[in-house]
Amino acid sequence: MLKWALIFFVVSVIAGLFGFGGIAAGAAAIAKILFFIALALFVLCLVLGLTVYKKVTKS
Repeated sequence: MLKWALIFFVVSVIAGLFGFGGIAAGAAAIAKILFFIALALFVLCLVLGLTVYKKVTKS
């Protein structure tokens, strides 16, 4: 998912350089949404991993 966020970011930058403001803004918005979804999934997996690790090592 982070790969797609990076791809949309690059598309946004290139579209902005060529003067396509609407396309650049749309691609930037998609990239931002995908980045925050990836960040939320990372934090969720981190928290779950730490709690499961503590539970497995105690038994």
